[in-house]
Amino acid sequence: MSDQDHTYCDDQAGAWRSMKSLSTCEPLQVAETSVRRIGADAGTLLRPIIEEVPIEIVCDGQSYAVMMVTPGDLRDFVTGFLMSEQLIVDVTGIRDLHLVDTPLGWRAEVVLSDGGGLTGRTRHRIGDSGCGLCGLGRLEQVARPLNPLTRGTPSPIPEPVLFQALADLEAYQPLNRACGGAHAAAAVHVTGDVHLVREDVGRHNALDKLIGAASRQGVDLRQGFVLLSSRCSYELVEKAIVAGIPMLVTLSVPTSMAIRRAVAHDLTLVSLARRDSMLVIHDPYGSIASEAVQ
Repeated sequence: MSDQDHTYCDDQAGAWRSMKSLSTCEPLQVAETSVRRIGADAGTLLRPIIEEVPIEIVCDGQSYAVMMVTPGDLRDFVTGFLMSEQLIVDVTGIRDLHLVDTPLGWRAEVVLSDGGGLTGRTRHRIGDSGCGLCGLGRLEQVARPLNPLTRGTPSPIPEPVLFQALADLEAYQPLNRACGGAHAAAAVHVTGDVHLVREDVGRHNALDKLIGAASRQGVDLRQGFVLLSSRCSYELVEKAIVAGIPMLVTLSVPTSMAIRRAVAHDLTLVSLARRDSMLVIHDPYGSIASEAVQ
């Protein structure tokens, strides 16, 4: 993926600044605020702050969910979110998508190709940027049945490929470098090349953006693995399973429910990813080649 020049807007000063982005196809909005640093290098400075805004997703005229997101790559987010919610299979399930910037936040007006199917999993309230279950009406919706995964690649991925992707990830996180506090979801090819990344203040949103971007751009997420700069929660595992992602690698540890769902659906799960070690939680297909890290 080639470098592209992008801009972000400082809402307080009204100034536009350019920044390099390897991860996004749309402008990143970053605000600056005045802060006072204490301790070392004490003084007053302008600090870039990551944006967080609400987006209402309206499907076929029916309000489905309000989520808190970083306002970039919103078409990717809406596409991936609807795929994760199993309202659509891929981008072809959307007949039309119109984004409206309102004084209160964004509204995504979606026309589904098949007329919808919203009654089975409607959300009833706002989901925040760190939430995966907000607004679900019944416990049965938490343990929804999913199809087990099949092996994603014909041959195991060598261990050094995992470590190289982790080392490369920082270069693909311009929003996190500018502000801090942003999560990344990266699609990594079997060769170790990081070929698609999305960032957001919410770890779930970042993965939804990646899933949506992959569907819109024709990227096959089954040929490799997805690397997440976050802990591994139940919802992230479930989103990966729905998207057909065969292997998930996360920087922090999984929850017990995340492990149970990964095991039940044959997801290869690697966690606590560090420069010198990782934990293979579950590898049903022998997807990771055991060899010494060079």
